[in-house]
Amino acid sequence: MVYELSNPVTKTLITHLRDQSSDALRFRHTVGELTKQLMYEALKEPALVQKSITTWRGKESYEVIDEDNIVVATVLRAGMPMLDSAIDLLPGVSAGFLAMKRDESTHKSVLYYDRLPECKGKTVILVDPMVATGGSMMDALELIKSREPLKIITLNIIGSPEGLQRITKAYPEVDIYIAQIDERLNSDKFIIPGLGDAGDRSYNTVK
Repeated sequence: MVYELSNPVTKTLITHLRDQSSDALRFRHTVGELTKQLMYEALKEPALVQKSITTWRGKESYEVIDEDNIVVATVLRAGMPMLDSAIDLLPGVSAGFLAMKRDESTHKSVLYYDRLPECKGKTVILVDPMVATGGSMMDALELIKSREPLKIITLNIIGSPEGLQRITKAYPEVDIYIAQIDERLNSDKFIIPGLGDAGDRSYNTVK
C-alpha cells in the first residue's frame, strides 16, 4: 500500500528541495525534516512495550516504541540524510547499509555492499529519497525479505507512478510512505519534475 503525505508543510519542503539554490546543508536538513514526517506516519500504530524509567517522582513505567526490534536500512549514499534523521528520532534502533550503483546504459542496479544487522522477526524500515524505475528498491527489498523480517516499510521523498506501481505489484505486503508522487519518468528514466541527483546535491559532488 502507498501512503502519500498531504500536509502543506510537506509540499513546501518538497519545493525547497526542488529549488536549485538550496545548498547541500539546506538540502540535507530538508530531507531530514521530511524523513521525520514520514516516520511519524509510518509508526502511528506500532506495538508498544513498557519501559521503566526514573522520573522526578521515582521509578515509573510508560509505553514506548520497541526500538530494539526496528532496523532502519539505507541505500548509500543518497539515503544517508534520511538514516541520520531516523536514528536521531529513535536512537535505539539498529542501522543497516546497502550500496547499489545504477548502470546508465541498462538502467539496472548492481549491489556491491551489504551491511545489514539481524533482521529476523523485526520491522525493517528502508529509507531511500527517490523511487524512479523502482529497480534498486526492488533489489533492496528482495535482499531484506530474504532475512525474514516481520514487516518491511519504505520511506521515500519523491517517486514516479511507474516505479511505485512496479514495486506494489511485486511486493504488495510492503507499506510505502512517500512525501510526494511526481508526474512521470522521462525517456532517460529520470523523475519529472524531480529533484536532480539527491546524493550529489546532499554532498556537493555534482560533476
